[in-house]
Amino acid sequence: MCGATACGATNGSANAADNSARPVASATPVASAAPVTSAPPVAPLTPRQAAGQRIIYSYPGLVPPQTLLDRIRAGEASGVIFFSDNVSTPKQITGVVRQLRDAAAKSPLKGPLLLMTDQEGGKVRRLPGGPAASLKAVGQSADPDSGASADGRSAGQDLSGMGLNVNLAPVLDVYHASGDLMDQVQRSFSQNPALVGRLGADYVKAQQAEGVAATVKHFPGLGPAAAAENTDLRPVTLPVPLDTLRNVDEAPYRQSVSAGAKLVMLSWAVYPALDPTRPAGLSPVVQQELRSRTGFTGVTISDALEAGALKAYGATGNRAVLAAQAGADLILTGSRNVQQGDDAAAALATALSDGKLQQGASQAALARIDALRAGLR
Repeated sequence: MCGATACGATNGSANAADNSARPVASATPVASAAPVTSAPPVAPLTPRQAAGQRIIYSYPGLVPPQTLLDRIRAGEASGVIFFSDNVSTPKQITGVVRQLRDAAAKSPLKGPLLLMTDQEGGKVRRLPGGPAASLKAVGQSADPDSGASADGRSAGQDLSGMGLNVNLAPVLDVYHASGDLMDQVQRSFSQNPALVGRLGADYVKAQQAEGVAATVKHFPGLGPAAAAENTDLRPVTLPVPLDTLRNVDEAPYRQSVSAGAKLVMLSWAVYPALDPTRPAGLSPVVQQELRSRTGFTGVTISDALEAGALKAYGATGNRAVLAAQAGADLILTGSRNVQQGDDAAAALATALSDGKLQQGASQAALARIDALRAGLR
């Protein structure tokens, strides 16, 4: 999803919405305090709910399966990603969104479902509508700042009109050479990191003004990837010097974070200058790089868990646990199969119960997700 085929607040705050204050249920009973006359406490999340609230599901075809609706009603799914094969017309997808929202309204957990897609512009548009211009076309236009704002506004208006509230865009990758991975499908604004940073921030602000959260991607950057280095398909290592990585590839993120980008998606490439052993999205080192160097306090989201770049990391469950351990708040399952989301959630629930995932870290992730939801509808 982050390769040529494409995947994919104000920053999150400590003031989380309803779910963030709910501890994950423990098998060990806690002694009760003296009775009070106020309303009864909110029930704690079960491990399956705490896990599911970090999973973005996908499904095949035009009709969401009953199993997905059941997960949403049970409070065991954070959201859904839509692909072009889920959509026939704006009216059809609007009806599907209404059905998913109705299921979420019956959940014991409050807050809007995260409903997302990749609507970057140009060739990468999953739903009908704009933005028509590619990021490269915007960057090369006579007035790129107005173009970036127009693209962000177009994406936000079209997605919010169909009931979506998150876009996995804009791309902040700074392409390094003509015809490379991000340039060949015109998914990069420019080779100039300052211009990418400025236009990315314009896109973010315009899109979020329409009520659709922006996701900047793919940190720390896929701009160095050659045309065949597609993490959707295979493992990719990008041996970029640390100075280049920080001053070129990471540089645009500071402006988008300052502009209020609500989510950041991490790359599945390996960056030896930061962590030679793991892909960025499975690396605590890269997560720390993002938060410490950009000041980002919002929600991090993995790229698609089924990516070929992760073939050395076992099945869905193991990948999900590794991503969560690294610090990913949301885990994206994009194989158009509800079972993939269930496998990821089951593995996270087991890891919470057996201590492989720390309760404190899980609560912090849920708080950031709830803070994101609090600003959406």
